[in-house]
Amino acid sequence: MLSASELRAFWRGWDNQRHVIGALMMRELHTRYGRENIGYLWMIAEPMLLAGAVAAIHAGERTHFGSDIRSVPFAIIGYGIFILFRSVITRAESTIDSNKTLLFHRMVTLHDMLTARALIEGASTVCTLAILLLFATALGFADLPVRPMALLGAIFFMLWLSFGLSMVIAAVTYDNKLITKFIHPVTYLLMPASGAFFQLQWIPEPYRTLLSWLPLTQIFELARYGQFESGTLAYVDFPYLLGSNLLLLFAGLVALKIVRRRLHL
Repeated sequence: MLSASELRAFWRGWDNQRHVIGALMMRELHTRYGRENIGYLWMIAEPMLLAGAVAAIHAGERTHFGSDIRSVPFAIIGYGIFILFRSVITRAESTIDSNKTLLFHRMVTLHDMLTARALIEGASTVCTLAILLLFATALGFADLPVRPMALLGAIFFMLWLSFGLSMVIAAVTYDNKLITKFIHPVTYLLMPASGAFFQLQWIPEPYRTLLSWLPLTQIFELARYGQFESGTLAYVDFPYLLGSNLLLLFAGLVALKIVRRRLHL
């Protein structure tokens, strides 16, 4: 067990780290959105406009994919959570170059910078989905999530996966700018295969098994299980999700440690 002095040192270090990440989040928000017009509210408004536009396209559709699976919440959940993945990944490539001078401060690390950005995107996604689902429910196009904790769990898994991958991308693209040209196209190519707009039970074998190896598809299955009563966990393998996320997190931490040694301030 930790002694009293070790516990005090741990909590003091945790408190310092919390303040560092909080300061980085405020700096990122100010740099990205500024204080003009609606300022920091663009953090919610921007993804809400994108996800809302996709949902509006399906607003006239009355087709149900299942007993309670309606097209509007299906689109909101799918595109809203995919925006989280895309935003964390595509912003990772610029993290080191745009924040390198902050490393003069001994308490700031590359990990902190990426954590701050990921937390902003996570908060943005939760707020966006909450507002859009409430609005769609009020208009009669959707129902409230039947298992909200499962939906939040899916967002957590997506944030975790995106964060681990963002660390790898930030490290790899620092020395090789050519790779940055492929980040945006790859994220868009992943969209039709991610499970954002289909359920695995709709896909015939052997393609269903192949797609289930992609953690994204299992995360979206978990999200729909949280939203819809008829959602199922038949294609969600929690040990696989945990293992793949932990592996990505470990790879990201190792990659950041390697690239940090090559940084010249």
